[in-house]
Amino acid sequence: MGKSRKKIQIIILLLIVILGGYAIVSQVSGSGGKPTEGSKAPNFELLGLDGKAHTLDEYKGKAMVLNFWGTWCGPCVKEMPALQAQWQKWKDKDVVVVGINAGEDKMAVENFVNSVNVDFPILLDQNKDSIAKYGISPLPTTFFVSKDGKINKIHLGQLDLATLDKQIEELVKS
Repeated sequence: MGKSRKKIQIIILLLIVILGGYAIVSQVSGSGGKPTEGSKAPNFELLGLDGKAHTLDEYKGKAMVLNFWGTWCGPCVKEMPALQAQWQKWKDKDVVVVGINAGEDKMAVENFVNSVNVDFPILLDQNKDSIAKYGISPLPTTFFVSKDGKINKIHLGQLDLATLDKQIEELVKS
């Protein structure tokens, strides 16, 4: 019984060392997967409220404002008018605002979008795959992506009209 117990202790110790090593290497190498400012924006394929599949590549050559949000999120709801206003201002200047909803069903999102008069593209991340790829926490989180697909700025929390306008202006200039 003593030898068996010692083998189990050694196996447990080895597992702890291996997992600890993996965690350290993951942190040091940055392979946690969460994109950062200056890195390439992760691709996605999501269903839009228009019923079509949309990818990041379809917006290639345009500056993008990727806004991750939910109808239940107070700050998300409050920033919708600012996002809509900026969409109207910049859409003819190769800037696209894309709202990516965090896991809600299509009917709930459509009802919300119609009630607040939003007409920029809204995509549904029902499986939360893009939420995971982009490492989203908290909502709202907004990524400002340059025409070459690199993340220029990441904004956590609610955006106001002035901040949003300034960030888009910087994005267009970059």
